[in-house]
Amino acid sequence: MAEHRSMQRAALLDAARSLLSEGGTEALTFPALAERTGLARSSVYEYFRSRAAVVEELCEVDFPVWAADVSAAMARADTAEAKVEAYVRQQLELVGDRRHRAVVAISASELDAGAREKIRAAHGGLVAMIVEALGELGHEQPRLAAMLLQGVVDAAVRRIELGAAEDPGSIADAAVSMALRGVRG
Repeated sequence: MAEHRSMQRAALLDAARSLLSEGGTEALTFPALAERTGLARSSVYEYFRSRAAVVEELCEVDFPVWAADVSAAMARADTAEAKVEAYVRQQLELVGDRRHRAVVAISASELDAGAREKIRAAHGGLVAMIVEALGELGHEQPRLAAMLLQGVVDAAVRRIELGAAEDPGSIADAAVSMALRGVRG
């Protein structure tokens, strides 16, 4: 029985990911989850008491996976500069991924404090990794530089998501160049 329940829970989370990546947080409704999974709406409530609870669990499950991808890419890099590049490129590489799109939709939405805290903690882990690399590169304020760098990454993510005129590769190159050389390019 427990195995069946965990399979249904996984199916609900997967449906939530799809709904979020297709239509953002407005698309994530209990009727839609019921329809996607073939469960009765009352069953959906047995697993999650609210949309926020679904979002919170997705954060718990998906953010660490996403952060681990970025972390692994950075670990493979052998210089501080290569780590910064890996940090930027890996995040942009994940843009087409449903998990990542769901995470972006979640980040943009109105969340309760618990979910926001989890996102902050996961993001904090990413930022901590890049702070160290930026420190090695000689930044006087590596923490501030890390925050600004994440802003560049977020802008590049949005640009790719919008299907901008530039191809994703050149958006990534521009973001990396900006990260490594500042605006002097």
